[in-house]
Amino acid sequence: MSSYSLGRVPAIAAGPGRIDGLGADVSLQTGGTATVLLVADPALAGLGITGRAEAVLSAAGHAVHRFEDVVSDPRETQVIDGAGLARRIRADAIVALGGGSALDAAKMIAVLAATDRPIAEFRLAAAPLPARTARLLCVPTTAGTGSETTAVAVLTSPEHAKIWYWGGPLKPDAVVLDPELTVALPPALTAATGLDALVHAMEAATNRNRTDVTDLYALETIRLAIRHLPAAVARPGDLDARMGMLTAACLAGTAIDNAGTALAHNIGHALGSLMPVHHGKAVALAMEASLPFVIEGNRAAFARVAEAFGIGPDPDGLPARFTAFIDELGLDRHLPEVPDPALLAARMAAPENAAMRASTVREVRDEDLARLAALTLARAGMTGPAS
Repeated sequence: MSSYSLGRVPAIAAGPGRIDGLGADVSLQTGGTATVLLVADPALAGLGITGRAEAVLSAAGHAVHRFEDVVSDPRETQVIDGAGLARRIRADAIVALGGGSALDAAKMIAVLAATDRPIAEFRLAAAPLPARTARLLCVPTTAGTGSETTAVAVLTSPEHAKIWYWGGPLKPDAVVLDPELTVALPPALTAATGLDALVHAMEAATNRNRTDVTDLYALETIRLAIRHLPAAVARPGDLDARMGMLTAACLAGTAIDNAGTALAHNIGHALGSLMPVHHGKAVALAMEASLPFVIEGNRAAFARVAEAFGIGPDPDGLPARFTAFIDELGLDRHLPEVPDPALLAARMAAPENAAMRASTVREVRDEDLARLAALTLARAGMTGPAS
């Protein structure tokens, strides 16, 4: 076995109806009753999910303040506003409720509340993040990003670039996984978010930073996603499938927290900076387009991924299997627009996407970027296996 290091994993509590223990979870983290900033996806209020979370927190004696100004691909300006509110109410705990966008926003709100320094100083880990003064709990309502277990947050800058932030203070203290909170997610979003988790695992298992231990998380994620994602899409109320996907996303988050991602996320982030496209769809298209490229020169790692897909150890069978899986999920590959591949390639070469390019085992040369960008954009609108 190769040498490895593994970062801290948050405390995790999981099961149907587990949200009802959230008040006690906050008490355990803060040592008693607390002032809580509940950072929630605004769409959850209409589903009764935010009210349910607020009720269990209030029943435990906590004073709850809501912050719901969160959009998909959250903006730095929203985080600045949320951090200001956290400071004004002297929040003891931040509870994040929603998908990856709400979780990423809440994580940065919790960190930024501890400092008056401009958020821009912390972009791309240019400066160490300040220590949090509030406890941080995450309750995902989608199964995809794995943000609940990572020390990373991705925000959108005023220039529409997707900027990542990294550091120990971003890692949550506790996580609650409740499949009941995910059953209202429409099939298309269930597919897209689940594919995000799957691509996380595929890249964590195959990039330069993988270890035998991170493979334990990554390869099990793949097996869980292959088993449970089609069922979660076809039968939204299937709690067993929903629980399986929450576990998959959580394990994938741990995998990328230690091993990182690679080329598909380079392309996906670049695509997301050009147009409003769901991150899971973006990375799925990117993975589909780039799989033959990344397999070459890294066949042993992709052989393990192929086995986790259940097709045996031949990595050459993986591109067709991945495409068939996307088709089985009914992923709509259409993009809002199809930009010039040169523009996408330029974004792929941007500094904020450099780490993902560098972690890809096969060298990604400048001349490869344009070809990979064109291959990715060619997938948009396709409904079946691509040549």
